[in-house]
Amino acid sequence: MRIDSYDAWGQPPAPPEPAGPAPAGFDTTGTGGPPPPLPPGWRPSPMRWVARGLGVVIVLIVIAIIWLAITAPLSKSLEPPVPPSITLLSAEGEPIARHGAEIGKPVDATKLPAHVTGAFLAIEDRRFRSHLGVDPRGILRAFVNNTFTSNSSQGGSTITQQLAKNAFLSSDRTLARKLREVMIAFWLEAWLSKDEILSRYLSNVYFGDNVYGLQAAARHYFSRDADELTTGQAAMLAGLVKAPSRLAPTQNLKGARDRQEIVVAAMEDAGYLTAGEARAVQPARLKVARSKRLPTGTYFADWVLPQARDQAGAIGADQTVKTTLEMRLQRAAIRAVGSAGLRQAQVALVSMRPDGRIVAMVGGKDYANSPFNRATQARRQAGSTFKLFVYLAALRAGMTPDDTVEDKPVTIGNWSPKNSDGRYLGEISLSQAFARSSNVASARLTQQVGPKAVIKAARDLGISTPIPNEATIALGTSSVSLLELTAAYAAVAAGEAPVRPRGLAQPPEGSWLEKLGLDTRKIPADQLAGLRTLLAASIREGTGRQANLSVEAFGKTGTTQDNRDALFIGYADGIVTGVWVGNDDNTPNAGLSGGGLPARIWRDYMMRATGASAAGRPDPVIEDVIEDAGDDVGNLIDAIGNGVDTLPGEVQRQLDDLGVRVGRDGAVEIDRDRFLPDRRRPEDEEPLPPEGEGP
Repeated sequence: MRIDSYDAWGQPPAPPEPAGPAPAGFDTTGTGGPPPPLPPGWRPSPMRWVARGLGVVIVLIVIAIIWLAITAPLSKSLEPPVPPSITLLSAEGEPIARHGAEIGKPVDATKLPAHVTGAFLAIEDRRFRSHLGVDPRGILRAFVNNTFTSNSSQGGSTITQQLAKNAFLSSDRTLARKLREVMIAFWLEAWLSKDEILSRYLSNVYFGDNVYGLQAAARHYFSRDADELTTGQAAMLAGLVKAPSRLAPTQNLKGARDRQEIVVAAMEDAGYLTAGEARAVQPARLKVARSKRLPTGTYFADWVLPQARDQAGAIGADQTVKTTLEMRLQRAAIRAVGSAGLRQAQVALVSMRPDGRIVAMVGGKDYANSPFNRATQARRQAGSTFKLFVYLAALRAGMTPDDTVEDKPVTIGNWSPKNSDGRYLGEISLSQAFARSSNVASARLTQQVGPKAVIKAARDLGISTPIPNEATIALGTSSVSLLELTAAYAAVAAGEAPVRPRGLAQPPEGSWLEKLGLDTRKIPADQLAGLRTLLAASIREGTGRQANLSVEAFGKTGTTQDNRDALFIGYADGIVTGVWVGNDDNTPNAGLSGGGLPARIWRDYMMRATGASAAGRPDPVIEDVIEDAGDDVGNLIDAIGNGVDTLPGEVQRQLDDLGVRVGRDGAVEIDRDRFLPDRRRPEDEEPLPPEGEGP
């Protein structure tokens, strides 16, 4: 029997028989002397290797704890957070804005109402009171959900781990950072009570809108203290933690309220609310506190800051983040808007590369007077720019730009759309219908392919806002932001959809689908060619003629009911730009149209951006569709609008005789006194006789 097979629970084995005479000095009786030699097949027990391995692990853990104590002392988590500061750089590396953060006073979890702490525990870490800093069940649940289901992604980090990340670490998604996070979580659990951990977490967590800490968030969104929050308000704030930049209710109230419902359901499931209490919770209503100081930066800086915060990580020292803004193009946009001759009306311009990189953004006439960003925050009707999706649906149904559609009155249910000029040309090609922006043709196409097909086309190109399932969407009655609408046109320029606008030079880390390129799809070649044919016809010989350039250009006009909104969106030479003009109070603007002022702003900006010049006015292919050839005044005004800065002398004299004055921006003013029979201008009045003289 071999010694390594000795059975400790059985009888001892008999001593082995010696093969020959015992060597000198060798005791075969077992009463003393050297031990017997080991058989040739002996091996050390595997348990010895396990013991040695455990010893090595223990030594490494001790070394790691010592290293952790030196590099990330616990006292840091006990100190008030340092207000973070981020410097935004342009694409060229030039500083463009610097932002600090709003930090709330620390809160004490033991003094907060149960429904406030319960909201965070229910949605972020239900086993917070029982685990030791890391929750294996939560990690396994998140892994299964994210790997094997199509549900929204879940996180497996506990509140302790989140505090560790916020207080000690950057947001780098690396294995080394995750391991440090786990070790720090164990450290925090060893030195702090659960209530202390929860208090520090609530005091440091980010809630969007550049706001850190529960107290600051309660004051910012609801104008009240943290201990005064209602259940609905607490649930909404707890829901923001997952994606504070995307769900900030000042930017995405619907998304924040949807998330609030999820938190309320989680509170009921975890026992923090009864079923009746959960049903009684109402959607939280915002009461945003007025900022005590003017926001720092520009329209673009305010928009990109949340993305920069996410990339830079949690609270920490000063950091710089490079953006996509190109200062040459930004200056061109500011000049184009500034020289437009706007009066009461507001304006917005957003310009991007076909891959979604924002290169210029103007959210209004004056940021100092109104920091509200009309390019990203305003939701206005799209008007005829929405017809891009109608015609894409028609192309998907097998039609081509040369196929025909009837341009004559139609009634769909109780709706009878009309062409804005009151003229109907009978059977015309899709290219002509798109160029003249025929409303009845768009309505007929929507009726033919079905509203669902139009909605599907809009969704595929990136439109996410609600679109009603009805025929009236043919005329762009649904609301959308200028940014999202411009990104949809960028998809045509890129040849793939959707295009996601971004303001950071380094793209954010996306899902596995995005990493593999499976979140975008190529637009089929025939459909892409058809869309580009339609857009080229619109800017070359249709309602967008005033925007035409000397280089190949594509675009579409849009005007909403009663001239409340006017848009022009198009692209040329690798730059996609959208322009909106309208009033903040949504009142009508007499004479405003997408083919007028917005098209001229677009053309002015694109000339500066691309180096192109304004295209000479060609002989319109469908002139009889757009204008009445016999309308001399209309043709003259149209010529003025196409960029004639100085009128010929004879024409100018004739206009002066008529009392008509034309500004360099195309604005026309008429002296009404010339046309009133009971009034004359002062210089035409008969002079009074000298004082003291009679008739």
